Amino acid sequence: MELVYLYHSGFALLGEGFTIVFDFFEDSLSENEGVLHEELLERPGRFYVLASHFHADHFNRQVLGWKRIRPDIICLFSKDILRRRRAQKEDAVWLRRGDTYSDGTVSVKTFGSTDVGVSFLVEAGGKKIFHAGDLNNWHWMDECEEAEWKGYEKNYLHELERIAVCTEEVDVVLFPVDPRLGKEYMRGPRQFVERIKTAIFVPMHFDEAYAQAAAFAPVVEANGGRMIVLSRRGQRESID
Repeated sequence: MELVYLYHSGFALLGEGFTIVFDFFEDSLSENEGVLHEELLERPGRFYVLASHFHADHFNRQVLGWKRIRPDIICLFSKDILRRRRAQKEDAVWLRRGDTYSDGTVSVKTFGSTDVGVSFLVEAGGKKIFHAGDLNNWHWMDECEEAEWKGYEKNYLHELERIAVCTEEVDVVLFPVDPRLGKEYMRGPRQFVERIKTAIFVPMHFDEAYAQAAAFAPVVEANGGRMIVLSRRGQRESID
């Protein structure tokens, strides 16, 4: 199985007989150019598009036009995208926290977010893949009063426990490591890998801050996993 980094929180997961695109924002070269448009949209097998919420950096309405290329496309979208009128009812299977989808090739269970929308636990090709969407400990410690950021943290840890009840081990975790949070920007992902055994961790939501994202690798390793260090858009990595 192979993972392709597109940009920001966008990835493509390539397995035998299926392709899953998570939170498409831009392709690997630009919005409309790169490996997805040049290769993956025509890849044989089932083709899925998952979108965790309506924010423009996680949901590009361009994906709705992909049906012209892939009439067999299966879109699994968070229901806030429908509520915000970014798509029509017939465009997707609509999911809220706690919903499930399964078709024999992939199984998807949704969890919550500490911002908006959902996060995804996907089982495909014999592996469990977690895409966090905008689930994170968005604490903003450098800007908030202690009581405020502790409230954010409580909500995050509560959702983390909900995930742990479902599964205490995940093969691949795609999770925000966002330096904009300041000196404690690793706090949320660290809490995740300390609570849920993670075999492979992949940072996301870091824009162009590759070095700051890469700095999280020792934390992953200290908790028994390995981190895929991203260094460029379009990077392809085996997750077998």
